Amino acid sequence: MAHKILIVDDEPNILLSLEYLMQREGFEVRVARDGLQAIEAIEQDAPDLILLDVMMPGKTGLEVCQHVRAIDRLQSVQIIMLTAKGRETDVAKGLALGANAYVTKPFSTRDLVAQVRSLLPSAA
Repeated sequence: MAHKILIVDDEPNILLSLEYLMQREGFEVRVARDGLQAIEAIEQDAPDLILLDVMMPGKTGLEVCQHVRAIDRLQSVQIIMLTAKGRETDVAKGLALGANAYVTKPFSTRDLVAQVRSLLPSAA
């Protein structure tokens, strides 16, 4: 059974390219265009991993991450923060709120796929 990935980004081009990339790699993919849609999607059907943009309308990626980490049944969900904010303080904040990894834009698609597979070991 394919791992479920939720991609959350308010930039349509990034959303489309990530959706295509992850489907091509064999993952079951859903998308959300902002933090509020993300929370709704996560609560309806928890994914195995979330690719989560930081800067979004509604709720930020940091707020979504915090929300997920506050719910016991979602503790196994892996979270990769995707953002253009790459300062050490931004990375530290994302990791402190419970992200498993922090990837800065622009990023290598090969590196991102490797990161996803490393967090979902049976998908390697």
